Amino acid sequence: MTKIRLGTSEIGGTFHMQGEAVANYLRKSHEIEVHPFDGSSVACANGLHANELDIGFSASNWVGRALRGEAPFKEPIDIRMVAPANVGPMFFVVRADSDLYKIDDMRGRRVSVNVSNSGMFQHIRSIFGVLGITFDDFEPIYLGFTDGADALRKGEIDAQWQCPIPNPVMTDLASSTDVRVLEYGPGQLETVLDKIEFYRRAVMEKGCFRGVERDTAQTGVLNVITTHARVDDQLIHGWVTAMIDNATALGETLPLYKGLAALFQELRSEGAAVFEPGGVKLHPGALQAYKDAGLLT
Repeated sequence: MTKIRLGTSEIGGTFHMQGEAVANYLRKSHEIEVHPFDGSSVACANGLHANELDIGFSASNWVGRALRGEAPFKEPIDIRMVAPANVGPMFFVVRADSDLYKIDDMRGRRVSVNVSNSGMFQHIRSIFGVLGITFDDFEPIYLGFTDGADALRKGEIDAQWQCPIPNPVMTDLASSTDVRVLEYGPGQLETVLDKIEFYRRAVMEKGCFRGVERDTAQTGVLNVITTHARVDDQLIHGWVTAMIDNATALGETLPLYKGLAALFQELRSEGAAVFEPGGVKLHPGALQAYKDAGLLT
C-alpha cells in the first residue's frame, strides 16, 4: 500500500479538515500519514524540501516565495502545484457591542493578528501594506485562533483576524458570543485586489454564522495543495484524480470545498496558468490527471 505523507494545519484548522476530507477517499488504496503544523504554509513547504512530506497545503501567496527561496525560506524549494483547495474569505471579527465597524477603525486598538510565523499573519502584513496601515497604527496581539477567540470573548482585545470559514474556532465563538465582521472602507477592497495578484473577492453570505446579517465582501485567498518535483507522478495523479472525481461530494461533506468543482472548471477557460501562482508549475502527475479528466488539452 502506497504511503502519502500529508502536511496540514493544526488539528481543527482549515487545511487539516480539507486534508482529512480528501484523504478519506484515498485510504482504501493508500496509507495516509497526516502531519499537522502550526504555520502550515511555511512548515509544509519546508517539509516538502526536507523530504518529510509528499503533499502539503498552502496559501498561494507563499508558493512563489518558496520557489525563489525568499524569506522566510532559507533556500529555493523545488515546489510544484497539485490542485486548488478553496477560495475562502479572511476577515476581522469583533464583539457585537464594539464601536469598530470598518478596517480603519482598528487604528489605536488591540488586534489579534495570529502568531508571527503564520500565513495568516503575513496576510495582514500584505493587506495593511497596500492600505497604508502600519503596525505602529494599532497594538498587535500575537495569539493563535483559539486563544484569540477567547481573548475577544473576554473583551481583552478589540478585534481578531480570522481564517476562512467554516472553522470550528469561529463556529464556537459565534455560538457563544454576539459578534460582527468588519467591512472595508470605500475603495479599500478594490485596492487590495488590484495590488496583490493572489487575492480574489470573496463574499461572506448572510447567515454563514450568527452575526453576519448581510452579504459582506472580503479578501479571499486561493489556497492550494502542493508537492515537490521529486514526488512520484502516479502518487500525484491519484491524488488529483480523487479530488476531481469527488469534487461535488467533497463540497457536500465539507463546506470549505463548496466551490471546488467550479474551480476545476477554470482550467477549461483559463488554462494551466490559473493554478500556477508565483510561477510555480503544475507537477507532471497533476498535469496528466487534468488532461485525463478533459480539463486541459
